[in-house]
Amino acid sequence: MHPIMAVANLITKNSDEHQFSFEVLPPLKGTGTDKLFADIEKLCKLNPAFINITTHHSEYVYKELSDGRFERQRMRRRPGTIAVAAAIQQRFQVPVQPHVICSGATIEDIEYELLDLQFLGITDLLLLRGDKAKEDRVFTPTPGGHAHTTDLIRQVQRFNEGFFANGEAIKNPGAKFDIGVACYPEKHEEAPNLEMDMQYLKEKQDLGAQYAVTQLFYDNEKYFAFVDKARQMGITIPIIPGIKPLAKLTQLSVVPRTFHCDIPEALAREIVKCKTDADARKLGVEWTVKQCQELYAHGVNDIHFYTVGAVDSVVEIVKELRR
Repeated sequence: MHPIMAVANLITKNSDEHQFSFEVLPPLKGTGTDKLFADIEKLCKLNPAFINITTHHSEYVYKELSDGRFERQRMRRRPGTIAVAAAIQQRFQVPVQPHVICSGATIEDIEYELLDLQFLGITDLLLLRGDKAKEDRVFTPTPGGHAHTTDLIRQVQRFNEGFFANGEAIKNPGAKFDIGVACYPEKHEEAPNLEMDMQYLKEKQDLGAQYAVTQLFYDNEKYFAFVDKARQMGITIPIIPGIKPLAKLTQLSVVPRTFHCDIPEALAREIVKCKTDADARKLGVEWTVKQCQELYAHGVNDIHFYTVGAVDSVVEIVKELRR
């Protein structure tokens, strides 16, 4: 296992070796952690540089009352990001990086998250705006919350400087947080164009982001072009490619719609030939191995895997890459 050290240091100090990191989801409310920890046990055998843990906005659900009427209530289906991160770090001795998001949180909520994380000795964060609530047409900031990731970075940096959001000095500031952010080789779905989206990434860097992890993609040429353009714009932080192997036939249409990325024609042609999910999973492993090998050939050493629904595929891929 890697020693518990800052993710930013792991990325830069071990740049001469191939490293992997993984994203996992907290379990659904009430389902327990057995399945999650079993998956992490498999992933930790691969000696990950770090594991990041998603966090999720609450959403409206409809519950039937005894008289047959339905009542709309807010519910978080996947609570526990901070607790899960702490449990992973303690149980598996691997660096963890919880997501901290604007969506669904007030500035005060975020401040308490930072305090809890600091108490637990977790100082690596992935700062994100987060998705819009399902019932909203466009992203709507929570009253008393942030509208943009850049605002969230400012709050964390102010905390790092020893001040609460209201300007009050923190008596014992404690360890500072390291900051990672997201970026989008095929642009964020709400950005008017890629250039403006990349300006936001430059602003995140200038505010203190130390590295970026990309949205998933299947066409390496788009990643290479994105990195080249980023460097031309003065974006110098590491840009870690985010990869998710296809594992089901339905993902041919679901993945582009959900993650706003293109499936390359060569991959799409092969997927439509698949008869079963097992065929699709095999193809996903083969494509991802080749995709990662091409990234290696272009000098990329750190690869981040989105593992949801694909843990066994990711294990197979990493083992193949290490042969």
